[in-house]
Amino acid sequence: MANISIVCKGCGETFLFTDNEQAFYKEKGFENEPLRCPDCRKARKQQRNNSRYNNNSW
Repeated sequence: MANISIVCKGCGETFLFTDNEQAFYKEKGFENEPLRCPDCRKARKQQRNNSRYNNNSW
């Protein structure tokens, strides 16, 4: 597999979807390419985790 250049949906920067990442996605059964770069995916995940923590009534 060849590396694929993708424009991030979050920040608009171009990032590489490497052949190793493609193999990982295929192994996990993911059919779609990522829409966000690794930094935006990490930030989005952190945002979701923070909102879950803040919404709990401890």
